[in-house]
Amino acid sequence: MAPTHLLVGLAVGSVSLVVAPAHTTSAFVAGALGGLAPDLDAVVGTHRRTLHFPVYGWVVALPAVVLAVLVTASWSVALATFCVAAALHPLLDWAEGDAGWRGWERTSDRAVYCHATSEWLVARRWVRYDGAPEDLLVAALLAGGLWTVTTGTVRWVVLASLVAGAGYALVRRRVPDAVERFRART
Repeated sequence: MAPTHLLVGLAVGSVSLVVAPAHTTSAFVAGALGGLAPDLDAVVGTHRRTLHFPVYGWVVALPAVVLAVLVTASWSVALATFCVAAALHPLLDWAEGDAGWRGWERTSDRAVYCHATSEWLVARRWVRYDGAPEDLLVAALLAGGLWTVTTGTVRWVVLASLVAGAGYALVRRRVPDAVERFRART
């Protein structure tokens, strides 16, 4: 669920509070964007394939982290944070159910495409589907941790993400039918 991915990105950005406190703003913004960016393939391309890189994401993220350590600047910390958050995204999707609209029906085992092996990774289903109660639990745990280490605007983004995630979890199973009804009207 997008709020969980955003919160993971903020958690990655929170590392800057310890290792690069002068660059926390750029780290939080980059982490949030990196956590969400792979899901742009739901709009352009094939969801969980076009912009999801469970192996190659780390080929980019690890050197970006090394660069940020060697050249600690706002841009390098932001780049590293964005890349790590984006690399974590497909791993979270892999831990989830399938990529379909109705993941609770288990119509597919395809979780996320691995470009390195040219195959779909099998859904682990540790979180049954996007927006499942356990997805909300993960979001709540992340939000609780972030709430304790953040202040100001970031803290409000954390709260808003958790509220959005809770709302989504409440209506998640109704979303596919609502979308189908909307498409039938247009």
